[in-house]
Amino acid sequence: MKRSEVDRDKLSPMMQQYMNIKDNYEDCIIFFRLGDFYEMFFDDAILASRVLELTLTGKNAGLDERVPMCGVPHHAYSSYVDELIDKGYKVAICEQLEDPKEVKGMVKRDVIQVVTKGTRIDSNIDSKDNNYIANIYDFSYCFGLSYADVSTGEVYATMVEGDNDKIIKEITRNGFKEIIVNDTIDREIVERLRSDHDILVTITKEELESDDYEYIYKNIEDIRICKTLKHLLFYILENKKGDLHHLQRCVVVKSSNYLEFDVNTKKNLELVETIRNRDRQYSLLWLLDKCRTAMGSRYLKYNILNPLTDKEEINRRYDMVSLLSTEFILRDDLINLLENIYDLERLVGRVTYGNLNAKDLIQLKNSIKVLPDIKKIFDEIKFDKKIDTFEELYELLEKTISEDAPFSLHEGHLIKEGYNKELDELKRISSGSKDFILEMEQTERERTGIKNLKVGFNKVFGYYIEVSKGQCGLIKDEYGYDRKQTLANAERFITPILKEKENIILGAEEKIISLEYKLFMDIREVVKRYVHKLQKTSKVISEIDMLQAFSIVSDNNKYVRPKLVNERVLKLIECRHPVVETVMKDKYIANDIVMDKTTNILLITGPNMAGKSTYMRQCAITVIMAQIGCFVPCKEAILPVFDKIFTRIGASDDLVSGESTFMVEMKEANYAIQEATDKSLILFDELGRGTATYDGMSLAQAILEYIHDKIKAKTMFSTHYHELTVLEKDLKQLKNVHVSAVEENGQVTFLHKVKNGAVDKSYGIHVAALAKLPKSLIDRANDILNVYEKKNIKKETFTQTSLFEYSDVEDSNKKNPVEEAIKEINPLEMSPMEALNFLYNLKKDIKKLK
Repeated sequence: MKRSEVDRDKLSPMMQQYMNIKDNYEDCIIFFRLGDFYEMFFDDAILASRVLELTLTGKNAGLDERVPMCGVPHHAYSSYVDELIDKGYKVAICEQLEDPKEVKGMVKRDVIQVVTKGTRIDSNIDSKDNNYIANIYDFSYCFGLSYADVSTGEVYATMVEGDNDKIIKEITRNGFKEIIVNDTIDREIVERLRSDHDILVTITKEELESDDYEYIYKNIEDIRICKTLKHLLFYILENKKGDLHHLQRCVVVKSSNYLEFDVNTKKNLELVETIRNRDRQYSLLWLLDKCRTAMGSRYLKYNILNPLTDKEEINRRYDMVSLLSTEFILRDDLINLLENIYDLERLVGRVTYGNLNAKDLIQLKNSIKVLPDIKKIFDEIKFDKKIDTFEELYELLEKTISEDAPFSLHEGHLIKEGYNKELDELKRISSGSKDFILEMEQTERERTGIKNLKVGFNKVFGYYIEVSKGQCGLIKDEYGYDRKQTLANAERFITPILKEKENIILGAEEKIISLEYKLFMDIREVVKRYVHKLQKTSKVISEIDMLQAFSIVSDNNKYVRPKLVNERVLKLIECRHPVVETVMKDKYIANDIVMDKTTNILLITGPNMAGKSTYMRQCAITVIMAQIGCFVPCKEAILPVFDKIFTRIGASDDLVSGESTFMVEMKEANYAIQEATDKSLILFDELGRGTATYDGMSLAQAILEYIHDKIKAKTMFSTHYHELTVLEKDLKQLKNVHVSAVEENGQVTFLHKVKNGAVDKSYGIHVAALAKLPKSLIDRANDILNVYEKKNIKKETFTQTSLFEYSDVEDSNKKNPVEEAIKEINPLEMSPMEALNFLYNLKKDIKKLK
C-alpha cells in the first residue's frame, strides 16, 4: 500500500497526524515516536524493513487493509539511524512533544531534527575525522563554496572559478559526504557528484533570513561568500532545529595561503588513506598521528590536506617542534596532561545543541582540570598562544555533577549532595522512607507472627505486603490488610500506613528527578556562556598536540629541520619515504633529490620495481611534511615554498565515466600544464604509456619540452622511453638520473639507488621471471627480444626543441607586463575596493605602454 493512494478522510487521527508531518519531509524516512518505539509506515516501512532487516507488520489505521509498519525501540534507535545514514538516506526524528500522562486525547508530535551524513552531532561519528557538510552556490561565472562541521562548530568558505571540473575537484579533494546546491546550478555537476562520487546532494534555493547567526559572516566583505553561507546555514538550521550558536565565525580560505593539490595527488601519495585498502593504516596521517587528543588528530589531518605557504608561520612551527624535542621532559609532562583532555570541541557542540548528558559534563570537568598545568608548561616553553583555565567553571562542575551519574537525564542521581537544599531534603525523605519500609517488615512479622512476610515494591502495584498462601489464615481483620493482588502461591496486601508512605516515597522520587533535571539544565546554561572561550582554547590545544606529535615522530625517525629558501633550489640529501621506511623490514636505501637553479626537470629511467615511483613520491611527501611544519626524512633538506603539487602516478582506468587510462593520463597532464607555475612541483610517472609506443613517446617529449620552455616548474618525470634521455643535450634544465640494477648470470638485483645519467636497458623480462611466469614463456620472450634488438627498430628521437609555433598568447619571450600583472592576481580573493584599485592602476599602465 502506497501513501499516495490512501483516502486520508478514512484514516485514524494519529495516522492523519503522521501523514501531515510526512508531507513536510518527503525525502526523509520518519522515525515516528509511539510510546517506547519509533515506528515507520507505508513506503518508509517497506524500505526500512528491507535495509535494516526488520519484520514488516501492519497497523489498523481506519482503512480496509492494514498499513505497512515496522519499528525499533526508542532506547536503541541510534544504531538503526547510523545504518540508514551510511547508506545515503535522511532520517527525520519525530518526537512526542507532550507527556501522555498529562494530555487528554492525542499527544502533539513533530520533527525535532533531521539526521543526514553531514549534520550528525552525536558521539557515533569518527572522533579523529571532521564531518563536513558543504554547499555550492552557482553565481554563473564562479562558485561559492562553504562547509561546516556541525559537531565542532568550524565554518569555512572560499570562491572557486566557474569551471565544473574545478568545483568537483575541490569537493572530492576535501571528501565532503553531503552537498547542498542552489536551484540554478548546472545539473551536470549534480549528476556527477551523485553517480561518480556517491555524494548526497540536495537542491534548494532557500537562504537564511534571520540575523540570529549574522556573527558567522558579519566581518566578511565579499557579499558572494555571505550569500553562500546563508544558503548553507538555512539548510543546517532547518534540519537540526536546535541552538547552534557554537558555530564559529567563518574562516575565509584563500587558495594562495595553502599548498594546492587535487584528489589524485591526495590519493597517489596516500596522504590520509592507502590506495589498496582505503585504510588510514600505512598512510602519512597514520605515521604522523601521535596526537593524544581527538582534536589534535583532526587538526593534523586538516593540515596534511592544507599545507601552508606562509614561510614565517612554517618556521614558527619548526621552532616549536625543535624546542619540544630539546625540552623532552616538559614534552613528556605535556603528553601526560593531554591524555586527560576529552574532545572539547564536540563536547561544546553538544552543550549548545542540548543533546549532552551528565557524562559529557564530567568529561568537560576532567578536561578543564588539567588546563592550569598545561598553561604552566606553555609559560615555560614560551608558547606564543594563550589558553583560559576556567577555574570558576571547574568549581561549578566539581560541586554539582555526580561522578556516577547515569547517561539518562530522567533517572535522577545527577546532582551531588550539598548543592541544593530542597534536593537534599527530598533525598533525605526518600531515603528515610525506605528505611521505614525495612522497619515495617520487621514490625509486621512480629505483630502477625508470619515469619515469611515480605514488604516489596513494583512499578505496577507500588508497595505491598506479601504473604504466602499457607500463611494467609494467620491474617486477622484488626491488622487492616486489604487484598491487592493474588498470585499462584501468595497474596499481596496493602495497609493505610503503607499507602501513605508509598505516596511520600514516590512523590519525593518524582520531585527529585524533576528537580535534578531542572538543576542540570540550569548548569548547562551556565556552561553555554563559556562556549566560545572553550573553542578558542580547543584550537590552541589542537595545535600544540599536533606539534608534539611532530616532535615525537621526528625524534623517533631522525628527521631534520628543513631550511626554506627564496631561491628555486631543491636539495634533499639522503631522502627517504617516511612510511615505507617505517614499514619495511630491510634497511631503506636513501637517495638524494637535487634540483639546483639550473635544473628544473629530473628525467628518471630504470627498470620496473627498482623504486622510481617511490623516489618521486618521497619528494612530494617531504615537501608536504615541510610545509605543514614537520621535520623531514632527510640528512639535509633545503627547499623553496611550493604553491601547487601535481601528480600522475600509477595507471587506473576511470571505469565509472568510461574513460581509458590514456584519457585519464592526458586529462591529468593537461590539468597540470594549465595550472602549474614556476613555483609548482610536478610528478609524472611513465606518462604516455597508455597508447602506442611512438604516440606515447612523442607526447612525452612534447610535454617535457613544454614544461621546460614555458612552465619551468620543478618536475620529476619517469619513463621507459630511453630514447628521451638524449633530450639532456638540448634541454639545458633537464637532467638524467636512473635507478640502478645489477645483472649477474641472468639474474637481476635492484639496488634502489638513484645515480646520475641514463640507462638504455629495460629489465621487463627479468621482472616477469621474478613474478614466476613459466620458464618456457620467459625463454621465448628473450628469443623475441633478441630479434627486435638485431633489427634495431629504435628510431632517432627528434630533439629539436623549437617544436612549438607559439601564438602571441603562448609566446613567453614577449611578456606583456599588463598580462603578467593579471596573471599574478586572483579575482576571487579580492575585495571590491581592491579590484577597483587594481583596474585603475592597470589602465594607467596601459597608457604608459602606448
